Amino acid sequence: MLFRLLRTHVRPYRRAAALLVLLQLIQILGTLLLPTLGAALIDNGVVARDSGYISRLGAVMVALALVQVAAAIGAVSLASRTAMAMGRDIRRVVFRRVLDFSAREVGRFGTPSLLTRTVNDVQQVQTLTQSGFGIVVAAPLMCLGSVVLALQQDVPLALILVVLVAVVAVAFGLLLARMGVFYERMQTCLDRLGRLLREQITGVRVVRSFVRDGYERERFARTSTELYEVSRRVGRLIASMLPVVLLLMNAFMVAILWVGAHRIDSGAMRIGALSAFLSYLSLILMSVVMVAFVFLSVPRAKVSAARIQEILATPTSVTPPSEPVEAASDAVGRLELRGAEFRYPGAEKPVLQGIDLTAGPGESVAILGSTGSGKTTLLNLVLRLFDATEGSVRVNGVDVRHLNPDVLSRAVGFVPQKPYLFSGTVATNLRFGNPDATDDELWHALRIAQAAEFVARMPDGLDAEISQGGTNVSGGQRQRLAIARTLLRRPDVYLFDDCFSALDYATDAALRTAMAPEIARSTVITVAQRVATVRYADRIVVLDGGRVIDTGTHDELLRDSATYREIALSQLTEEETVHGLAGQPQPH
Repeated sequence: MLFRLLRTHVRPYRRAAALLVLLQLIQILGTLLLPTLGAALIDNGVVARDSGYISRLGAVMVALALVQVAAAIGAVSLASRTAMAMGRDIRRVVFRRVLDFSAREVGRFGTPSLLTRTVNDVQQVQTLTQSGFGIVVAAPLMCLGSVVLALQQDVPLALILVVLVAVVAVAFGLLLARMGVFYERMQTCLDRLGRLLREQITGVRVVRSFVRDGYERERFARTSTELYEVSRRVGRLIASMLPVVLLLMNAFMVAILWVGAHRIDSGAMRIGALSAFLSYLSLILMSVVMVAFVFLSVPRAKVSAARIQEILATPTSVTPPSEPVEAASDAVGRLELRGAEFRYPGAEKPVLQGIDLTAGPGESVAILGSTGSGKTTLLNLVLRLFDATEGSVRVNGVDVRHLNPDVLSRAVGFVPQKPYLFSGTVATNLRFGNPDATDDELWHALRIAQAAEFVARMPDGLDAEISQGGTNVSGGQRQRLAIARTLLRRPDVYLFDDCFSALDYATDAALRTAMAPEIARSTVITVAQRVATVRYADRIVVLDGGRVIDTGTHDELLRDSATYREIALSQLTEEETVHGLAGQPQPH
């Protein structure tokens, strides 16, 4: 998974990678030649007391060192830029893939896991790439080159270095094999910790109101402790690597000095060769340490790459049409559901079944039903957050599965039950509906949504700050801002998903009265649980158990539908049910 991911995303940077390898080869060549030149300097210059030879060879060594340093700086800079660019590309691909997911895939992975995979997992792969570009190529070549040049100096003594490399490789292989399992558990713990933290921050009021602070602290502590234990085991393995390397190196250095001294004493080896051997031993030590620290991140990056690939390999259940169709000009604003059914994978019963519904421009249709009756799922089918498992959903005369996604997003305006505001200002949030809207148009939409008064009271008006999620305004204010945002879009079909629930009756009635002329030529679908919200709709659809059980006006359903009459009587007095809410004006 890891190498497949890297291979895919390194292709656009082939030239940079080739130049990087060239710079590393120059650096390695300089590094490897310096000990050999140093040995020649000792044997032919220092021992022979030839100052001219020392000066000439010394100048060559200084020039070679300068070239080596320049190549090293260039390689590090190029490796960093290329790794950062690859990380950016992977993040972009993952982010776009997540945006293409339907609600089903988002629910399958969970928001905390998607966040961790997009940010932390990509960071792990990027870190490995950055260090790998600079070390993985250079260090093995340096180690191999040191052994080869050592063999040219003295074969018997060089065999000690060969044994050293083999022993260190086996030791590292055993350590790294154990670390892979721990890193997988670590990333899973990070997912769980992110989920718990998100739940506890979002639901802090619920936690405090039910006095569950201690229980939530204990849940968080258990997960945090598990992450600590896994991290500690990884830390122990990492901490053991350097002492193991140093112990092996020192042991082999003693062996080299012992054997080398005997060979020099017997005349089979020169003093400069022993000096070169010690230098090559240091280079091997440095190469092994560098490779070790790179490979420390390989198990974790491997796990992260597998998690990233899982995102990229997961097909969305809502696939874009291969040949998008534009809306039919003679059916603008027309919404049709023909035998629509939706069933979650593996579910025994469908959430929606046999839904037939038609609405046209200028018509207001309300959908009423108990919790879990499938009201929001029906709207999700229109928005194509899910695809109907049977039947079809048509907007502007075209099946949404074949409709151009841009056309669908422009044709349908949606106000969710829990509206979300983004960090920024009132104006930037409203312009999500229409990026080109003028300030006058923003104020007009705010007046219709009954939000102009509280926005005007804010210190900066349209430029007033809105925190992430809109947590610095009340629930009713969020709903009104979300309605204003959708009004600015002027879609053909409006979908209101119980978005008036946080409004009092007077504000609700005033908003509907002001909004009526604005949406008079559009198709309006309103999902609600309050009879007072839907009683003046042209048509009311009653859902129960995912099926349409009754359809009609308020008066017709009161007369003919036992289910609607039961809902109405549970919310209104009998007099209000028959004659309307006392003192509340009827919207037109």
